[in-house]
Amino acid sequence: MAFWVAGPGPSLCAVGCPARSSKATHCSDWKDRIINLVVGSLTSLLILVTLISAFVFPQPPPKPLNIFFAVCISLSSITACILIYWYRQGDLEPKFRNLIYYILFSIIMLCICANLYFHDVGK
Repeated sequence: MAFWVAGPGPSLCAVGCPARSSKATHCSDWKDRIINLVVGSLTSLLILVTLISAFVFPQPPPKPLNIFFAVCISLSSITACILIYWYRQGDLEPKFRNLIYYILFSIIMLCICANLYFHDVGK
């Protein structure tokens, strides 16, 4: 579930447009590329930790509620992946990048809440 990974071929920035694009609207800055990679990596890592925690903690066998919570987070991350794919293909305008950031931030917050719940923090 790596969100901002560039594939083989020409150098791509985190949102998927060519790094040497003539468009000033996409990939104009290394700062944007680093931000995209950090946000994408953090989100991917938290989703992976959440999925593992749902099945392992507090003790095996897993609780059905934990699995349901992890499935809901996974489904919302699929939505983010679709938006990122469309953005990388150029089907979405650059203004949708903020929407993608917002959705990824929401997924990060859901993962944090889920992990706090799985590990019984606050009880």
